[in-house]
Amino acid sequence: MVETFTTHITPYGLDRNVFLYLPDDWQTSGRRYPVVYMFDGHNLFFDSTATYGTCWGLKEYLDAHPEAIVVAPECNHEGNRRLEEYCPYESDWFDGIHGTGKQYMDWLVQELKPWVDAHYPTLPDRAHTAIGGSSMGGLMSLYAAAMYNAVFSKAACLSPSVRLCMEPLTADLRSAKLRKDTRVYLSWGELEANSQHQLAEYTHNALTVARILTEAGAAVYPYFQMNGRHCEADWRRQLDGCFRFLFGWN
Repeated sequence: MVETFTTHITPYGLDRNVFLYLPDDWQTSGRRYPVVYMFDGHNLFFDSTATYGTCWGLKEYLDAHPEAIVVAPECNHEGNRRLEEYCPYESDWFDGIHGTGKQYMDWLVQELKPWVDAHYPTLPDRAHTAIGGSSMGGLMSLYAAAMYNAVFSKAACLSPSVRLCMEPLTADLRSAKLRKDTRVYLSWGELEANSQHQLAEYTHNALTVARILTEAGAAVYPYFQMNGRHCEADWRRQLDGCFRFLFGWN
């Protein structure tokens, strides 16, 4: 089942809709569940709320694998505000991005997560807490896995927009102190690029990130999706492999 509620993002002074997935029997199962915090909640569960009319199909997948709670705030749809919220750095892309991703993550870790743990049957420890997203949300998930590694042991980073900020991102990844049980799923798609040169760049960036994380002791699953596009329909096709890698689900 998917519930929605409104939360207040303190650093922005804004209210935001949150999509919350719960196993149907969460109130009677007697279980506590791992939690996955995700970005772009409006794109995950329902075609009717997805920006481009097609969602990840995450509800159907989790209904068949009712092993986790997912907490997914909607993005800011105003102008370039999504880019600002989902980027932890300054960037020259898109006429300049003043990234506020650190403020967003501080809010998620210090306010949203404690509220969720107080109201739902979660397993709140690091071993059972993951973060995930695609595109800018994938970038934020990579950043969170490294800079908030005491909170998140797992990250799903689908088509992360790392080229916007490779230099500061890789500097942070190299300096991060990762625990050895850190697991990162990292993907990119063949048809996301407009040319062979651009595909080579995307592949180089992804493998550079994977190598840095691996050298730091993390387990990394780099996945190149043949015919993969930068869209929810193709990220949907990765759900099973991603969750199996991160959580060991059968």
